[in-house]
Amino acid sequence: MPNTYTQIHIQIVFAVKFREYSIREQWKNELCRYITGILQNKGHKILAINVMSDHVHILFGMRPTQALSELVRDVKSCSAKWINECGFLHGRFEWQEGYGAFSYEKSALPNVIDYIVNQKEHHHVKTFMEEYQELLKQFDVSFDDRYIFRDPV
Repeated sequence: MPNTYTQIHIQIVFAVKFREYSIREQWKNELCRYITGILQNKGHKILAINVMSDHVHILFGMRPTQALSELVRDVKSCSAKWINECGFLHGRFEWQEGYGAFSYEKSALPNVIDYIVNQKEHHHVKTFMEEYQELLKQFDVSFDDRYIFRDPV
């Protein structure tokens, strides 16, 4: 077959190191645009992105041109470098190790997009940790509480 055809929809979730509330409202939109640019430059299609003060949700159409782990590494390293170069914080910014990645069928996308866009409202009801563990359970992902994102210090 001369061409490759795929339909891969992935939500990735990752947190600020030690889940500190480091991401400020003043530059949150710039960070969204920067991360969007990283994904688009790698050939992926952003469907939804939302940055909270301590974590990020990204839903995208993934092209099979690179491994997911490489893509997440690039997004995290490039965006952390950008945040530090912009001098948004007094100290050094870092993302916490690890991430969650969840795949969705096309029919689920409107609900997932709504969920990501309305993160602020969701966090009035449940914490990020409750939300993240619920995602892991919903997708039947085995996990050890010792290796889940660390609570804020």
